[in-house]
Amino acid sequence: MKTIKELNDISTQIRRDLLRMINAVKSGHPGGSLGCADLFTALYFNILNHDPANFSIDGKEQDLFFLSNGHLSAVWYCALARSGYFPINELGTFRKLGTRLQGHPTPADEIEGVRIASGSLGQGLSVAIGAALTKKLNKENNIVYCLMGDGELQEGQVWEAAMFAAAKKIDNIIAIVDYNKKQIDGPVKDVLDLGNLNKKWDAFGWDVLEMDGNNIEEVINIINEAKHLINKSKPIVIIMKTIMGKGVDFMEDNHNWHGVAPNDEQLNKALSQLKETIGDY
Repeated sequence: MKTIKELNDISTQIRRDLLRMINAVKSGHPGGSLGCADLFTALYFNILNHDPANFSIDGKEQDLFFLSNGHLSAVWYCALARSGYFPINELGTFRKLGTRLQGHPTPADEIEGVRIASGSLGQGLSVAIGAALTKKLNKENNIVYCLMGDGELQEGQVWEAAMFAAAKKIDNIIAIVDYNKKQIDGPVKDVLDLGNLNKKWDAFGWDVLEMDGNNIEEVINIINEAKHLINKSKPIVIIMKTIMGKGVDFMEDNHNWHGVAPNDEQLNKALSQLKETIGDY
């Protein structure tokens, strides 16, 4: 088991990786990816019961993770590569024509760790619930995780899925909402206010927890707390508060970095704030 310092070092390196990847092709989504780097580090290096060396599309007897907000592909690819799903040097092919690591992940290219195409927002929770139901029917004692963006909750399909999971007692799923309060067009409250998310999910029949998504130790503790709620007849959701652009001062809490690549000068400034920890790809 890695120490918190080791996990923080991995998270910092992942932030460096994804910024260099996005800068190299002048395309990608750095803001949310930076904000979720600590979550992905905690999941892939501490929390998930998974076997990177023996990936299978059905994931039998393993925990499953689904990225619903697929535009965060850069941080996911980094976590997958750094945890052993595919070679780290493949990160240098991000978003390049004819390569596997496209802007939105897809299993059509057989990327180890990726089980669904995502990026059409609102769909991931439905798929994750289906996977969780399958594991219950197969009597597998594993957990299904799904990450969604907060702006994504403006999609009606999310709430249809939420109703289904509660009604059918799908209690082996942990959904996580990246609540950075920003989306591509501005603050979420100005685009389409979500109201009180805790009360909303509670009203839909879910157990609701909160955590600071930029504190790895808290992420681990709260997800472990969520695990204690598994198999108790209710699905679980964690409202994860993060800072968009976390780790780079001029990107933090700024929705303009949702989908804009840093130029070379901005990259160098960002990397000066994120010291290389375990080796660049």
